Amino acid sequence: MNDTLHKVTQRVIERSKPTRSAYLDLIRREGDNMGERNAVSCSNLAHAYAGALDDQAALVSGRGANIGIVTSYNDMLSAHQPYGRYPDRLKIYAREIGATAQVAGGTPAMCDGVTQGETGMELSLFSRDVIALSAAVALSHAMYDGALMLGICDKIVPGLLMGALRFGHLPTIFVPSGPMPTGIPNKEKQRVRQLYAEGKATRAELLASEMASYHSPGTCTFFGTANSNQMMMEMMGLHIPGSAFIQPGTQLRQALDREAVHRVAALGRKGDDYRPLGLCVDEKAVINAAVGLLATGGSTNHAIHLPAMARAAGVIFDWDDLSELSHAVPLIAQVYPNGSGDVNNFHNAGGMGYVIGELLEAGLAHPDILTVGRGDFSDYAREPGLEGDELVWREVGPSMDDTMLRPVSNPFKPDGGMRLLQGNLGRACFKTSAVDESRWTIEAPCRVFEDQASVAAAFKAGELDRDVVVVVRFQGPRANGMPELHKLTPALGVLQDRGFKVALVTDGRMSGASGKVPAAIHCTPEALGGGPLARLRDGDIVRVCAVTGDLNTDADLTNREPALDPIADSGTGRELFGMMRRFADGAEQGASAMLATGGM
Repeated sequence: MNDTLHKVTQRVIERSKPTRSAYLDLIRREGDNMGERNAVSCSNLAHAYAGALDDQAALVSGRGANIGIVTSYNDMLSAHQPYGRYPDRLKIYAREIGATAQVAGGTPAMCDGVTQGETGMELSLFSRDVIALSAAVALSHAMYDGALMLGICDKIVPGLLMGALRFGHLPTIFVPSGPMPTGIPNKEKQRVRQLYAEGKATRAELLASEMASYHSPGTCTFFGTANSNQMMMEMMGLHIPGSAFIQPGTQLRQALDREAVHRVAALGRKGDDYRPLGLCVDEKAVINAAVGLLATGGSTNHAIHLPAMARAAGVIFDWDDLSELSHAVPLIAQVYPNGSGDVNNFHNAGGMGYVIGELLEAGLAHPDILTVGRGDFSDYAREPGLEGDELVWREVGPSMDDTMLRPVSNPFKPDGGMRLLQGNLGRACFKTSAVDESRWTIEAPCRVFEDQASVAAAFKAGELDRDVVVVVRFQGPRANGMPELHKLTPALGVLQDRGFKVALVTDGRMSGASGKVPAAIHCTPEALGGGPLARLRDGDIVRVCAVTGDLNTDADLTNREPALDPIADSGTGRELFGMMRRFADGAEQGASAMLATGGM
């Protein structure tokens, strides 16, 4: 076992003792309280069984497991469009083994790609809490012996996991639907975006380029938050092994879905292999997820989501832990935006099986976590395939493309590329894996903005054609729900390409697909409420340094009055989320109103 991995794990275990113990007491109590389905009153059961015409006899007999399906299907979100037909298939797979399945409930599933730069993005982060609440409502009916969670994208998997962990006595498996086929090369997409930012491409040309990239059902193929979710579910052992990046509509995809149903039915309390979700998601599983995030250069959004998911299981994990692990975990995958190939190329080169095998061999992942697979975590170091109609797992072998995957002994970079910055401007995250090392240190006068549109206007007016640290504040969870600021990337990238030293500092989020421009993101404490960013003024010298971990200004902020929050809190349904904004905790704690108020 790697010394740093052991040290951080033991620290997390020690720190989490009171909260983890309370959580385990909760799920034991809940398991006892919910009891056997047949102990529920006959009137209650009749209500639950009335709509299940094809399965009523089996439900009444009570002999087989009844599986609750929580789905985030909609057909506006490409990754979730395939889920429309899943319930019918999953019910058939359940009947094969004498079990039953019912759709327990649905959750919202908004698309950050659709809401980028729009006011709807201000609902995005808190949609995670709504999803957690929705999943809890779905599972609150004492009808289920296990659960299948259908979700993939940014806030959806974290929300589903947070909600499901409240019912951690149930065995639970996450069921992805897979990525869409590869579209146009990512460098071409990036090139057209920057041309449009410079006024050298038309809107029609930009739309044509984007639609050639995002073109069919399935997950977007860049390694953003959605695909980082799938990677983390593999690292935590919550998928059927190797199922993250198998494309929709394939025979192998269906075989893995079938295995998920059969497996969750076998994991219940009545069998001899009880594996409840609350025992699967422990301190070591959380550490494995963090290691996977670092080894693959995954989304910065998980610096927020992973602490929130961990806290839902009584595990306390913070940015110091993530940063310390980053210094020990090498970057062994380069997937766009860190590299040129997408997740399909990554999977074909060896994918998660290769990554997990390398990490286990190097002592950089815990082999003894409790998984939902038929064996142990070593099964996740293999890749699924079909022999005739039979689902099998094979050895992965060496990387098939060393521009995408390399061994731990010869990594792309010696560390995982997620650094903690701190200083008199607060604490923030910096993703070094996507930024050239020559740009890890930027010191320049700042220009302060309070929304993305103002940055775009200043860029078009030529006001940013210089060395500059762009500060975008009042973007934290309590100010406006902490939207992603992905639309800043093309303009800042253009400035950087023109030879200027450019960095971004913000209490907002950046997309998991963002890269190239050095950025100190998720700054905490946020500007609202008097955080240090609220005291910055145009022209103050700001230093952003991933080498030394500095996030500082030379200006004396102590006697300055903080700027006032300029954010509107109504329109696009934002007023309905006022309570969540008011009670949200800081980014490092997970930016959750539920967690802050003790709901988790």
